[in-house]
Amino acid sequence: MTTLDEVRTFIRDLPDTATVASLQEAATSRLLALDEARRPVITPGRTGQINSGIRPAALRGLTGTVQQPNRTGTRFDFLLTEEATTRLRHRQDPDNPRFTIPDDVKRYRLVKVPATCIELDDPADS
Repeated sequence: MTTLDEVRTFIRDLPDTATVASLQEAATSRLLALDEARRPVITPGRTGQINSGIRPAALRGLTGTVQQPNRTGTRFDFLLTEEATTRLRHRQDPDNPRFTIPDDVKRYRLVKVPATCIELDDPADS
């Protein structure tokens, strides 16, 4: 197997920018494949939590069930648990609520939550 030092020497000795660019494209492709392999598969029915990367902050940490994706699979509807629905209802500014949740709604559906903001409960099963 080639060592990292040998690879670095090989790259340093490449003759021109086109060759280096070709190598860079291959490395980028490999990085994307490795990253995708580590990413959990988000499918409807899986349970999870909204992570700290989302805005507004009132949605952070809420739990629920993944619902249907958008056309590109980059956003999902997310059905909150009863507890999370209650938390969201009370986290908002009462004078200017972003989400209107009627009192009789037990599980509120958030629409178009970015896939990058959903952490699944059981990523080992993905």
